Amino acid sequence: MRDKEAAYMNVRHKAKVRGGAAVAVAAAMALTLAGCGGDEAKPQASQTPSAADAQTRGAQTPAPSGSQSSVPPPVLATVNGESGVVLTVNSITRDAGGFITVSGQIKNPGDKGFGNTAAWRGTELKTSGVSIAGVTLVDKVGKKRYYVLRDTEGRCLCTTGVVIIDAGQSVPFFAQFPAPPASTTDVEFNFPTFASTPLKISG
Repeated sequence: MRDKEAAYMNVRHKAKVRGGAAVAVAAAMALTLAGCGGDEAKPQASQTPSAADAQTRGAQTPAPSGSQSSVPPPVLATVNGESGVVLTVNSITRDAGGFITVSGQIKNPGDKGFGNTAAWRGTELKTSGVSIAGVTLVDKVGKKRYYVLRDTEGRCLCTTGVVIIDAGQSVPFFAQFPAPPASTTDVEFNFPTFASTPLKISG
C-alpha cells in the first residue's frame, strides 16, 4: 500500500513539474511574440508622412496658440479712405514666378459698417464679382501701369467677396501683378477710393 501511495505521489510531482515547465514555456513564447510585434510596429510609427498628408493635417488642425508669433507684421504704408476706412500695406514682394504680390489689411475703425467696396473692382463686371481687381501698380520711371493678373478663366488673382466691412473689422487683402524689370524697385500702389502710395519692392 505504501509503495502504491509513493508511486502515486511521484507521478503527481512529475505532472506538476511538467505543467510548470509548460506554463514557463508558454510565458516565454508570449514574451517573444510581444517583442516581435513591437519591432514591427516601430517602423510604421516612424514612417515619414507624405507632403499631401502633412498639408491636410495642417489645414485641419490649427496650430497651438503658443506657436503663433506675437510680432505684428511690418507696415510699409498706411492710407486713409472713405468713411475713415484705413488701408495698410504689409508687404510687396517679387516672386520667382515672375509676378509681384501686394498684401495687407483694410480696417473699418468706425461704428458703422462700410459697404462701398464695389468701387474697388474698377472696370471688372462679372468674372470676379466683388473684388479688388481695380488696384494697379505704376512704374513711373518706366512709364508703365500694371494691372492685376488673371487666371485661365479670367478671374483676378486678388481678394474677392468683400461686400461689407463691419464696424471695427479688419479684412486681409492681396493682389498679384506682372513683375516690372528687375531694375525697378519703386512703384506707386493705386487702390480705388484711397490715395496713391509709393512702395519699395522687396525680393
